[in-house]
Amino acid sequence: MPGGGAGTPQTNDLPPPLTPLPLPPQVLVIDGRGHLLGRLAAMVAKQVLLGRKVVVVRCEGINISGNFYRNKLKYLAFLRKRMNTNPSRGPYHFRAPSRIFWRTVRGMLPHKTKRGQAALERLKVFDGIPPPYDKRKRMVVPAALKVVRLKPTRKFAFLGRLAHEVGWKYQAITSTLEEKRKEKAKLHYNKKKKLMKLQKQAEKNVEGKIARYTDVLKQYGILV
Repeated sequence: MPGGGAGTPQTNDLPPPLTPLPLPPQVLVIDGRGHLLGRLAAMVAKQVLLGRKVVVVRCEGINISGNFYRNKLKYLAFLRKRMNTNPSRGPYHFRAPSRIFWRTVRGMLPHKTKRGQAALERLKVFDGIPPPYDKRKRMVVPAALKVVRLKPTRKFAFLGRLAHEVGWKYQAITSTLEEKRKEKAKLHYNKKKKLMKLQKQAEKNVEGKIARYTDVLKQYGILV
């Protein structure tokens, strides 16, 4: 310290810099097929509140626990909830599976605050898998999977079928587009397998020629 007496130690030590936390992936793409509606919505709501961008595809494949007929009666009862004098003022009842899921997530967010609105804007939902997400790696949420959370004997319903029976008009179109996407993906995968096979063969062909260089690289830890 300046102005200190004789013998006062002068230190200019600064605190060590903070180690930056690893950044999460920019966009988290989740395949909704086989997940339970409420559990997946809870996980997604938490992630968008934390600041991550989340895309949920194949919402028509989401499951709801319980008998289909019982779930349908519950949704039909929900459809009857409306404003008597002017129904166009709400509440609004979505028919598409993606919008039903979106509304479920919205109910788990403080969507009337700036923070909740910003979180909701970070969520995108789709029926089927449209481009560019058909070429992206899709994740699952193990804690929300039906096969993990429900006993095999328990009944469940598909959100796509429920949506279709309460007014969603695009089940057939979505199914057709999904079949086309799967065929295209199959061709791409077969082509990729052939290229990988050729690459392995090429590596095997030059293995003897580059053996001494490989040993040097392994010696210095560049190759394992």
